Amino acid sequence: MSSAETYKAAFDKPPSSKVSGTAETSSLVSPYFSYGLPYTEACAKHVTETFKCSRVYIIASGTLSRETDSLDLLIEALKEKEVEIVGVKKGMRPHTPWTQIIEIASEARAGNADCIVTLGAGSLTDGAKIVVLALANNITDPKDLAGYSIEAKTPKMGVKPPTIPLICIPTSLSGGEYFSLAGGTDDITTKHKQGFLQNGMGVRLVILDAELCLGTPWFHWLSTGVRSIDHCVEALCSLEATPESDQDAEAGLRLLVPWLLKTKQDEKSVEARHHCQMGVRLAMKNVRAGIPMGGSHAIGHQLGPMGVGHGVTSCIMCPAVMKWNLEHGKNNPDIQEKQDKVRSILWTEPIAAELFRKAGLSQDKADLGDLLDVIIRTLGLPRTLKEVNIGADQIGKLSKRTLDDFWAPTNPIPLMEAAQVKSILEMVVG
Repeated sequence: MSSAETYKAAFDKPPSSKVSGTAETSSLVSPYFSYGLPYTEACAKHVTETFKCSRVYIIASGTLSRETDSLDLLIEALKEKEVEIVGVKKGMRPHTPWTQIIEIASEARAGNADCIVTLGAGSLTDGAKIVVLALANNITDPKDLAGYSIEAKTPKMGVKPPTIPLICIPTSLSGGEYFSLAGGTDDITTKHKQGFLQNGMGVRLVILDAELCLGTPWFHWLSTGVRSIDHCVEALCSLEATPESDQDAEAGLRLLVPWLLKTKQDEKSVEARHHCQMGVRLAMKNVRAGIPMGGSHAIGHQLGPMGVGHGVTSCIMCPAVMKWNLEHGKNNPDIQEKQDKVRSILWTEPIAAELFRKAGLSQDKADLGDLLDVIIRTLGLPRTLKEVNIGADQIGKLSKRTLDDFWAPTNPIPLMEAAQVKSILEMVVG
């Protein structure tokens, strides 16, 4: 490897064969990750040398494609290595609609692509994970994806694992590139976002380039960073947490919180962006290890198809869920003990503690929801449904849909009734 590049397995253990709420899987992909080289050089190198590929289909961020030359530079670097670009999709609609997944798969199939590369994050990453599944199983009708979902009433038998390598170059902090689980929205019938997790799914290589991420709009960068904070917080508060998972989640939190706040102070800091990227990997370790998330993720999955970005759902829901769990879990001392541990972590981060004191919070009285609220407001991010144009009249349907999410029953207080979800949502109407 080049002396300038760090290239290694992203994790030292294989992913869990049982992710809470999903079907049994026996062969999920564990990605490698690379940083230190410009993304263009790293991608061209690994396409040709690591994966021995020569026909690439690129799924690129619409914003990057329109407002920067990032995509052009990537294409140029691949062509210099005699790689043929068999197709380019500029932009994917939020929350990964099934119709667009199949459209991309059809184009990649027609071009005989032997590698898929994403430049961007969020919906692109989720979509690409399902695209390679669709290619392996020759899925041509969007409705047929229903049978491959983890919510399928009759799960597909004999599902073929993806064989085309997927390389992701993320420009946000959502973290989906580190785990096989993907989400896609049935935009034909139910409008419901469903999870996909099949043998062989996942990203083969994650390429990190903090300098590339300087072009990511601050709102998107910071809000997706809160998404990763949410991964850490719900992992630490999970009743199924382990000492090892707590250690990983704490390490992720101690990178993400201070360096996100420093990014807010200096948007051009490459160092801050790099440390945030390192925190995301740690935040995702517990998701792939099978530590279940809770109500913030479950509700967030349903807010997404209503037009709320991945990270913004966490900005609104995570503090509220923490407060609700604390209030309704007084008969279970573990709930408060776990939240107290997260409070202690946050108070021992100097940049965060200074914020809390300036906001008039005291260490013995402020609960976890209060601390998260201050962090998110300092980052300048939304805290209410009103701010994202979700009205009180939509809470009923949203509450019912949340019950179908695989992480609703794994909240520390299982969300089994719409009334429970409704009471959480009413806390953040605005």
